[in-house]
Amino acid sequence: MVKAYLRHEPAAAFGVIVSVESNITYDNSGKHLLAPALEKLGVWHVRQGVCTKTLSPSPSSRGPSLAVTYVASSSSSLVASGYADGSIRIWDCDKGSCETTLNGHKGAVTALRYNKVGSLLASGSKDNDVILWDVVGETGLFRLRGHRDQITDLVFLDSGKKLVSSSKDKFLRVWDLETQHCMQIVSGHHSEIWSIDVDPDERYLVTGSADLELRFYNVKHDFMNGESMVNVSGAEIGNDGELSTQNKWEVLKPFGEMQRQSKDRVATMRFNKSGNLLACQVAGKTVEVFRVLDEAESKRKAKRRLNRKKEKKSAKEAVDATENVEANLSTEEAGSISVITVPDVFKLLQTVRASKKISSISFCPITPKNSLASLALSLNNNSLEFYSIESGASTKTLAIELQGHRSDVRSVTLSSDNSLLLSTSHNAVKIWNPSTGSCLRTIDSGYGLCGLIVPHNKYAMVGTKDGKIEIIDVGSGTRSEIVEAHGGSVRSIATIPNENGFVTGSADHDVKFWEYQIKQKPGQDSKCLTVSNVRTMKMNDDVLVVAVSPDAKYVAVALLDCTVKVLFMDSLKFFLSLYGHKLPVLCMDISSDGELIVTGSADKNLRIWGLDFGDCHKSIFAHSDSVMAVQFVRNTHYMFSAGKDRLVRYWDADKFELLLTLEGHHADVWCLAISNRGDFVVTGSHDRSIRRWDRTEEPFFIEEEKEKRLEELFEADIDNAFEDRHVPKEELPEEGAVALAGKKTQETLTATDSIIDALDVAEMELKRLAEHKEEKTRGKVAEFQPNMIMLGLSPSDYVLRALSNISINDLEQTLLVELVCRIVTVLLQTHHSQLISTPSARPVLTVLKEILYARVKECKDTIGFNLAAMDHLKQLMASRSDALFRDAKSKLSEIRSQQSKRLEARTETKTEKPKKKKQKKSTDMHVWS
Repeated sequence: MVKAYLRHEPAAAFGVIVSVESNITYDNSGKHLLAPALEKLGVWHVRQGVCTKTLSPSPSSRGPSLAVTYVASSSSSLVASGYADGSIRIWDCDKGSCETTLNGHKGAVTALRYNKVGSLLASGSKDNDVILWDVVGETGLFRLRGHRDQITDLVFLDSGKKLVSSSKDKFLRVWDLETQHCMQIVSGHHSEIWSIDVDPDERYLVTGSADLELRFYNVKHDFMNGESMVNVSGAEIGNDGELSTQNKWEVLKPFGEMQRQSKDRVATMRFNKSGNLLACQVAGKTVEVFRVLDEAESKRKAKRRLNRKKEKKSAKEAVDATENVEANLSTEEAGSISVITVPDVFKLLQTVRASKKISSISFCPITPKNSLASLALSLNNNSLEFYSIESGASTKTLAIELQGHRSDVRSVTLSSDNSLLLSTSHNAVKIWNPSTGSCLRTIDSGYGLCGLIVPHNKYAMVGTKDGKIEIIDVGSGTRSEIVEAHGGSVRSIATIPNENGFVTGSADHDVKFWEYQIKQKPGQDSKCLTVSNVRTMKMNDDVLVVAVSPDAKYVAVALLDCTVKVLFMDSLKFFLSLYGHKLPVLCMDISSDGELIVTGSADKNLRIWGLDFGDCHKSIFAHSDSVMAVQFVRNTHYMFSAGKDRLVRYWDADKFELLLTLEGHHADVWCLAISNRGDFVVTGSHDRSIRRWDRTEEPFFIEEEKEKRLEELFEADIDNAFEDRHVPKEELPEEGAVALAGKKTQETLTATDSIIDALDVAEMELKRLAEHKEEKTRGKVAEFQPNMIMLGLSPSDYVLRALSNISINDLEQTLLVELVCRIVTVLLQTHHSQLISTPSARPVLTVLKEILYARVKECKDTIGFNLAAMDHLKQLMASRSDALFRDAKSKLSEIRSQQSKRLEARTETKTEKPKKKKQKKSTDMHVWS
C-alpha cells in the first residue's frame, strides 16, 4: 500500500516591519502608512503605531519568494504594489482586497507612479521598459522602450499627457503619451539617475544622482491654442518664431544646479503635497530638507542678491571710473534683475539625521497644524521612524520597532508546551506567541547564537557570541544574571532529558555540563534561577554542535574537523566517530527512539547514521547551499531541514525521500524548531522574518509531489521558450519604440487552450445541429440531445463564456496568434531528421522552400515601405512646420472640412476658368492633402 503523508502549509509570518529593498508611502488620507514587509504589504495606523491590516497575495497566486519591490498610492483608496517577478497588484486599501493583477514586466518592478486623477498607472522595471496601464479598464495600454538600463523613477506632466522616466543609463526621457513617442532625451548627468520628482504646480523638475549636485529643470506647458509657456520664474515665452524647432520640442529646460551636503548618492527626491518642501534622501543616515520659495519671495531674494553684488562692485570701483563703464554696469544690472537662480528658489532648511541607514522616505499628504510637514522614514534595521519638520528643527515623534528584530534571527526555541517562542538576534531576545505572532517581551542581550526555555516557562537561557550564558526572567522580561561560561562563543546549547541540566559547546574546545536550580540569593527577597558547572570535557577542536540522546545515554559533539564524536553521557568515554562529511557539521539531531542521528553540513549534504554501530545509512544532497538546521519530528523518523538556499525541506529518514519543499523565506534560513506534537514548524531567517508552517489534514503521496515538481520546472521554462531563446536581441532606436504591454504567462497559455477547446466544442455542436435539421427535412423526427459540456448554452454563448472568464489584462496576449512561418520553422527543426529521410516529404519541403522565404520577404518589404513613408512624412512635417507632429493629427478633421468646402466651390464654378489661388497653403495642410 502506498504511504500517505500530511501536508504542511505556510500559516503565519511575523517579525518584519519593513523591507529594506522597497519604498514606503502614505495612503491618500495620511492616517496610514504602507510599509512592504517581504511578500506582504502592512498598513500601519500612524497615530496608534499598530498594523491594522495586511495586504497579502492569496497562496494560489503567490509564487516562491515574491517580494514587494515598490509601492505607490493613488488619489483614491487604490494602492499599487510591484513585485520581484514583474507583476503588479492593485489593492483597495479600505476593503483590503486585491482588485486586479497586471502582468507585463519580465524583471522586478522598480518604479510606480499614478497620474493626479488616478486613472493611469506608469510602471518601470529592471527589464528597461516603461508600461502604461489603464487602472479603470484593468489592462495595459502600451510599452515604451528606449532606456538601456533599469528604470529608477517616473513622473507624469501636463495633466498626464506626458511622462518623464529616469534610468541608470544616465538619461531622462520625456514621452508624449498621446502619440506614444519620445519627445526629448535629457543628458548631462555623470552617473546613474536614482530619483526624480516634480512640484505640484509643475514648475520645477528635480533629479538626484550620485553626482554631488542636484539638477533642476523648468517645465514647459502646452495649452489648447498652441501657445506655450515656460515657468522660468514667471518669464513667458510664446511661439513667436524666434526659437528654433528643436527648442519647441523641449519640455524640460535646464534651470540650474545646487550642491548637496552629503557625499553619498541620492536615493529619493520628493516634494510634499503643498510643494513648499523638498526632501533629498541619500543612501546614508541623512535627509536634507529644502524650503521651496514662491515666485514673489524668490524674486525678492534675487533682487537682494543683485543689490549686494552691486554694492560690492561699487565699493571696489575706482573714483576715476569712466561714465561709459558705469553706463555698461547699469545696463547689465537692469538686465539681470529678473534672472532667478536655483539658490533663490531652494533654500536648505535642515538636515534630518536618523539612528541607522535610511531605506526610504515619504511625506504625509496632510500638513499638521503645528509644523511644516510630517516625514516617515524606513530604516535598514527593520524599523520605522516619524519626524515632525519645523522651521527651526526636526523632532522624532514616533518609532515603530518592537514588532521585529533589528537584524537576522539566529535561533528559535519553543517551550515544552509550545505556548512560547524564544528568538535571539545580535542585541535582543524576543518572546513571541507562536500561534498569533505577537511579540510578548523584548529583552536587551548580547549576540545570542542559541537559546533554551527551561520547563514551566519561567526562565530561559541564551548562549552568546562572547562566551556568556544569559539567564532571562520571562515573566518580568528582564535579564536576571550573566554567567561567564566559556572563553569562546557559545555555539550550541542542549537540554538533558529528565534532569535539571543542560550541555553547552563552545569555540574554546570545551563541552560543559550544567545544572540549574531555583534558590534565593543572599540580599535578595525573591528566588531566582542559578546555574552551576558540573563537568567539563576538553575536545581537540572547536565545538560546533552538541546533541543529547532522548534517554540521556549518549552525547554527540560535532567538531570543526568535520567529524562527530559520540560519547557515553555518564563516563564521557568514547563510543563512536561519525566520519564522512567533507566540510564541518553545522547541525544535528537524534531521533526520539535513539536509533538514528542526522547531521547537516556546509557540504550541502544530510547524512543519516545508525546510532547503534555508527554506520551511514544514506547521504542525501539536501540543499543547494549549506544546511543550517535539522530536526526530527518527535516520535517519528520524519525530519525538517533548513539551508542557506532559502528553503525548508521535509524528509522521510527511513525511505530517504524528499516529501515537501516549503518556499517562502527571502534569505538564508538560519534555524528551525518543531513543536512537541509535530503540528507546526517555526523557522528564523536572515530576512528577519519568523515563519510558522502548520500541518494540515490534507494527505499527499510522494509520486504526486515528484510529478508536481517536474511540472513546476516545465512551467518555469516558459520565459525561455523557443522563440525567446533563439531570436537575436533587437537594437532599439535612439528615439525609442512602442510595443505591446502584456507578456506571455502560464495563465495566458491556459486561457488560449480554453478558447481553442471552446471553439472545437462549439464547432462540433453546430455540425450536430445542421445534421439534425437535415434529418428533420427528411422526415426523421428525433429529439435533439444537446452536449452536456455546454451547460445548456448555445455555441456562440459557450465561446463567449470562455472569453469572459479570461481577465482583461491577459486577453490581448491570449488572442495573439503565432506566425505561420514560425510554426513551420519549429516543426522543421523538431522533425528535421525524419523529414529528410522520408522520400514522400521531399516535394513538400521543396514547395516550402520556394514559398516561405518569398512570402516572408514580401510582408517585410511592405511593412518596411510603409514605415519609411510614415517616417518621411514625419520628417517633412517637422522640418517645414513650427507645430509639433501631434498638432497635425489634432487638426486633421479641420483640414478635411476645409477641403470638402473647396471641393464644393470647385464644382459650382467648373464651367468658369479656374483662377490661380494666391493664398498660401499651410504646411500642415499640404502634407495631409
